[in-house]
Amino acid sequence: MAYIGTTPTSGDFVLLDSITTSATASYTMQRNSVNFEPQSANHMIVSLNGTIQAPVSSFTVSGSTLTFASALTSSDVIDFILVLGNVNDVGVASSVVDSAITKNKLNLISDSSSAGLTVKGDGSSENGTIQMNCSQNTHGIKLSSPSHASGQSYELIFPTGNVTADKFLKVASVSGSGTTGIGQLSFADVSNTVSFFKVYSNSNTNAQSHGSNSFVDIISQAVTPNSSSSKFLVMASVGGVRASGTNCSVGIRLTSAISGGSSYDYNAINEAGYTGSSDIDTSQVGFTHFFTHSHSGNQITFTLKFQNPQNQGTAAVKTNGDQAEIVILEFVSSDQ
Repeated sequence: MAYIGTTPTSGDFVLLDSITTSATASYTMQRNSVNFEPQSANHMIVSLNGTIQAPVSSFTVSGSTLTFASALTSSDVIDFILVLGNVNDVGVASSVVDSAITKNKLNLISDSSSAGLTVKGDGSSENGTIQMNCSQNTHGIKLSSPSHASGQSYELIFPTGNVTADKFLKVASVSGSGTTGIGQLSFADVSNTVSFFKVYSNSNTNAQSHGSNSFVDIISQAVTPNSSSSKFLVMASVGGVRASGTNCSVGIRLTSAISGGSSYDYNAINEAGYTGSSDIDTSQVGFTHFFTHSHSGNQITFTLKFQNPQNQGTAAVKTNGDQAEIVILEFVSSDQ
């Protein structure tokens, strides 16, 4: 089996060189006249004047320096220093270069309690990050965890199917107990029905005239809501509005009728009070309404109508080839 750096040791007990004491607390440890660095004080057995010393409280180590709790004298005797090897401990030696750590020497295994690899943050402001470089190692992209402040812990499972062109990654929750924060990714189609709004429209240029106060339809448009929560912005207009004759006027109204439900009227304009015999023209009458009534998803018919409120003269619309138009925007997004 291949290892990164040094091969693991088992029972690697090291007896260090003898040390002559003097009026100091610190001494350099050596093995075969070469400085030696134990992993910690707890890896050492130190005998002083025939007594085994307690690590940390009686002595400490830093690198190759052994420091006693108090200064020794030349009459004291360090009987021996035995270092217990880093038993079954695999480390990366300082002499190992990056190129020596190859993919064949990595064997990362996930289990039910832990991931095969954990990339940690720095304990301050930097999140755990994986960077993937280009072939020349001059630039790369990063995958980073959310910030500590977000408090997020979740798992994304990559799609079970192969990559498919012109799809987007969709996240679905995983059913079953104990799966909070786990999302299954899949390649999904972009649905044309899931948009912010839909548009309906209608127009005509058929001239109409009327002499009574009953309402006559000018133009209408029926819509079947995409959902029961849809709302509608209705914009209707008619050109060539004319009142002909003494005291004649023109009234314009928008109505909405829900299939199997209620109807609503919205008065747009009432041109009244003309006393002369000459024609009175209005080039364009426009009306906008935001429809928010409950409709339960049933079909709604919006209609622009006109009347002659005074029952005198003649009310007309779309004279001289003018146009009536109705445009409806249905907001089908949940963000309304």
